[in-house]
Amino acid sequence: MVNAVVLLGVVVVTLYPFVNILAQSFSSDSAIRAGQVNLLPKGFNLTTYQLVMSDSMFWTNYKNTVVYTVVATAIAIVLTTCYAYVLSKKNLRGRGLLIGIAVFTMFFNGGLIPNYVLITSLGLKNTLWAIVLPNAISVFNLLVMKSFFENMPEELEEAAQIDGLSTYGTLARIVLPLSKAVLATMLLFYAVSFWNSWFAAFLYMDKAELFPVTVYLRNLISGATSASSTGAGVAEVAQVSANIQAVTIILTVLPILCLYPMIQKYFVSGVMLGSVKG
Repeated sequence: MVNAVVLLGVVVVTLYPFVNILAQSFSSDSAIRAGQVNLLPKGFNLTTYQLVMSDSMFWTNYKNTVVYTVVATAIAIVLTTCYAYVLSKKNLRGRGLLIGIAVFTMFFNGGLIPNYVLITSLGLKNTLWAIVLPNAISVFNLLVMKSFFENMPEELEEAAQIDGLSTYGTLARIVLPLSKAVLATMLLFYAVSFWNSWFAAFLYMDKAELFPVTVYLRNLISGATSASSTGAGVAEVAQVSANIQAVTIILTVLPILCLYPMIQKYFVSGVMLGSVKG
């Protein structure tokens, strides 16, 4: 009973801010400014949603975000998995150096201007790779996956080697099928990171048609998208300024909320169940 009450309280505390934001996104500007919006919308309206979603550039940028996230996440998962698997081998020569190089990048980097010069000199500006390559490996995710591989029973790989599997075959046919939980976790971490990312595109891209949706909404919030370009009147401008942040949060977080239930089962499954007997 106590556990049920505590967990219910956690659920309420977790959901309340999101429900409040959702209610604000459908409320009138006067109700929002008066602080009357709690869990239900006041003065229901769709002005800001209509303003944003009627713009063709919004859908172009939304498509860009999907492409950037899918490609970047796929590349990041492959590189992180390969690097982590190598680092998990304690008999590897130069292992300490490779770990040191990775950890070093967590605390030191070249800085904003050198990074910009590097991306420009490599010809990556205004391309997908300006977003994907600089963030292809998260050292935190790398260390988490490395620890997971290190805790995997060595008997499994030894048995695979006896059966004639190569290193790549062992990784593909033995290790990865038993690593669904950590792969799902890394998938979620990388997908959320790339989906919410806006600064790299803001820095390395000059063309509006290449922006992700986060930059579009950032520009809308800051006033870069003028009311005249969308045909908005004075009343619409007041409404947009009142609940644009709430609408932005809802439009940005919705795809991630749809993704999470699809991979949640891997967080609670018994990863090693049945893999080792004896």
